[in-house]
Amino acid sequence: MHAKFAGVGHFVPERVVTNHDLASLMDTTDSWIVERTGISERRFVREGQGTSEMGEQAARAAMKMAGVTPSDLDFIIFATLSPDYMFPGCGVLLQNRLGCATIGALDVRTQCTGFIYGLAVADAFIRMGMYKRILLVGAETQSMGLDLTTRGRDIAVIFGDGAGAAVLVPSEDDGPGVMETILHSEGSHAKELWMEVPTCLVPTTRTPELVAEGRHFPQMNGREVFRHATRRFVEAVDEVLERVGKTRDDVDLIVPHQANKRISDAVGERLGIPPARIVQNVQRFGNTTAASIPIALSEALQEGRVQPGHLLVLVAFGSGFTWGASAVRW
Repeated sequence: MHAKFAGVGHFVPERVVTNHDLASLMDTTDSWIVERTGISERRFVREGQGTSEMGEQAARAAMKMAGVTPSDLDFIIFATLSPDYMFPGCGVLLQNRLGCATIGALDVRTQCTGFIYGLAVADAFIRMGMYKRILLVGAETQSMGLDLTTRGRDIAVIFGDGAGAAVLVPSEDDGPGVMETILHSEGSHAKELWMEVPTCLVPTTRTPELVAEGRHFPQMNGREVFRHATRRFVEAVDEVLERVGKTRDDVDLIVPHQANKRISDAVGERLGIPPARIVQNVQRFGNTTAASIPIALSEALQEGRVQPGHLLVLVAFGSGFTWGASAVRW
């Protein structure tokens, strides 16, 4: 047995924030943002709308496609770097929102690779026969934690809010589903893309001064992230294809984490895979971190770009550094 996708769904907030909107808040321009990221707009939540609420909307869409109800679920995996609260995690909040039985709920905190790591966990649980219907969610509310000033523009223009979800069920060994997943990390680069505060490394009495210094906002060494990402994306795709005995030419569609259009374009060129076989929606949604792959997969399904028998590679790279890829037969 291995896991297969029975249903996929996504949700994005109604509020569209364009580059021109951001230009009214900071020293930037539409052309500056598009040239560096390829992003034209992104979605921001309304006040009071959080990660678990968006996760619920995406989850219900995925369950509808799969033909299951909350009472059918055995387990929940929730990937996010922007939970509603520091604790408890969003998994239990989603369990309550859906009205599920007292099933287990696991939060995954590997940022941009959260959906890939969560998929690996779900696939392992199904392979070992522990669970039969797993809800996997990736959701982010990043707009509430961005420095929307000139000081923070390098990062603030990149990110957006949204959620994606999948229902995973067992498939026979020769049937469709997750063929293989590879996971990696390299913590020596942790501070190249991180958020230092809140932290348990200093007393809470020092928090106000850290906040005053802006250390509670995400920080990124863009040059280093780009250099590592373009390398690791390609390595991950090739590694997972080698594991399943396939080549780049066998891939029908690559669904990458929507980090930055320049990164996806560079990866496509290095792989020799034409743009038509790479899903990109970062232009409209920005970088939605753990939500980006399921949102992109959901849209690709709706557009008819994913057909039965297609070989897909889901691939991500992000903070940690962490990276990974899954080969999926649809």
